[in-house]
Amino acid sequence: MDRYDFDGKVALVTGGASGIGKACAEAFARGGATVVIADYDEEDGTRVVEELSSNGATATFVSVDVGKADQCEAMVDHAVSDHGGLHIAVNNAGIGGDQAQAGEYPIEGWDRVIAINLSGVFYGMRYEIPAMLEAGGGAIVNMASILGSVGFPNSVGYVAAKHGVVGMTKTAALEYSSQGIRINSVGPAFINTPLIEESLDEEARTALVSAHPIGRLGEAEEVAALVAFLASDNASFCTGGYYLVDGAYTAQ
Repeated sequence: MDRYDFDGKVALVTGGASGIGKACAEAFARGGATVVIADYDEEDGTRVVEELSSNGATATFVSVDVGKADQCEAMVDHAVSDHGGLHIAVNNAGIGGDQAQAGEYPIEGWDRVIAINLSGVFYGMRYEIPAMLEAGGGAIVNMASILGSVGFPNSVGYVAAKHGVVGMTKTAALEYSSQGIRINSVGPAFINTPLIEESLDEEARTALVSAHPIGRLGEAEEVAALVAFLASDNASFCTGGYYLVDGAYTAQ
């Protein structure tokens, strides 16, 4: 993976304890950033901090439920008070939600997936943006999905949230591009994570792979490579975009 220069930058990654979030944190650390791992899973989050620190990076953990605004405010306050500012944020935390048709979708399930996957991104930006303005600018990458542009049966909550993330990203980018804050979203297809490995049998995995014309699932590091680019000065003219990492899934 390319190494971008993040020396002197403070990078916050929600959902940074595993999967795509962890890969993003590792990419920022390689570039010299101070990394704040924000996650609901304290055990895995602490483990990631230890791994990054053992490789010479500066990293800290903060516990957060991104579905709660006050915890997102405290998360950003931690980054600023402990490390002197905030320059990069990846709003990556998310859940899959219930599987049911729209007419049968559980109300509590809807509320929770919207709270985490949509409101959680808004809450993140709500507090990250003022901190970045104080720091003189920054870059935000919001984790959407291929399902930010297409539908998917039995996933109305997730699909609605991810479409919302794309729209919020575009709106915020329009509002803050002239003030030195770039805001983009990324849309991964199905990515090889422990959750995929553990939840699918061989037949289901084969069917999922066949939905990607490239002939395989994606890797977390491939998503992180795009995130790192968008957060870097190399992407200085990129803002308001929605960038797919999908092995041609949406090209069909």
